[in-house]
Amino acid sequence: MQQNVDIAALKAWMDAQGLGQGPIEGQKLLAGGTQNILLRFTRAGRDYVLRRPPQHPRPESNRTMLREARLLKALAGSDVPHPGFIALCEDESVLGAVFYLMEPIEGFNPVAGLPPLHAGSAEVQHAMGLAVVDGIAALGALDHEALGLGDFGRAEGFLERQVERWKAQLDSYAGFEGWEGPAALGDVERIGRWLEANRPASFQPGILHGDYHMANVMFAPDGPELAAIVDWELATIGDPLLDLGWLLATWPEPGQESAVSVSPWIGFPTADELVARYAARSSRDLSAIGWYRVLACYKLGILLEGTNARAAAGKAPRDVADRLHARARWLFQRAEGWIGA
Repeated sequence: MQQNVDIAALKAWMDAQGLGQGPIEGQKLLAGGTQNILLRFTRAGRDYVLRRPPQHPRPESNRTMLREARLLKALAGSDVPHPGFIALCEDESVLGAVFYLMEPIEGFNPVAGLPPLHAGSAEVQHAMGLAVVDGIAALGALDHEALGLGDFGRAEGFLERQVERWKAQLDSYAGFEGWEGPAALGDVERIGRWLEANRPASFQPGILHGDYHMANVMFAPDGPELAAIVDWELATIGDPLLDLGWLLATWPEPGQESAVSVSPWIGFPTADELVARYAARSSRDLSAIGWYRVLACYKLGILLEGTNARAAAGKAPRDVADRLHARARWLFQRAEGWIGA
């Protein structure tokens, strides 16, 4: 058994699905999302990646796997770079949780390090940044109804729900004994009031990734092209402009740190160039994009603070919590700077 994956059980299930013959070989755990297990392996000359919940699944883990698999299956044949879907196992008795198989991505994640080609060329880095924007522009352009994803999320009232939804999430952390409360993050309530007062009146519904930044994309090893968008756990139907806002919220400004670290940073586009690129690839109205980047800071900051709250109660590693708490504080400070006095 490798990292809670019973290879014998997996082999028997693949036999029943007609997915190759003979032994499962070359098992290798992949670095990826911190919440899930990714295992790459080979069978009968074909490479696979298995994705399943962590060893101790969260209550929603199996549902998340089902949603991810459904979305990847729907994206097949689109121009959105994504891991190719192979098969889904809904029977939890096989490996103890729902899992699915997908095609491996031949590429690298920039947060984990840049190859010499990408580290040494400002021109390549500039093209990489534009490719990241092209990925979400292509995703947002898809007709989710035509793809059978009309019930994948509730678009009606999406923007109206955001502040209250995430405020409730933050309030729930009070249930963790020892958590110092939201005051350490900054003026969270003021940012929430600003978001409510400046919310766009309407939007064009579509698919959004929900956690779109440089840690969740992979690039081709031999050029600036986007090889795949990964980690679709938070994908839903809503306002795709939030993906652009999320990218902007985590994007470095000259002379400033970032919530997502890529080094060296010598040629990547500015935030304004990212917005211009999206505008050139999309028919959406970007006049309120500043609102979306503040919402992204608010939402992501609250999500990250959850680890700090759990660590206060002894339910998460303190070193990880400290790092994520610092990022959450940075995001709220950034949002305050954007909304001004």
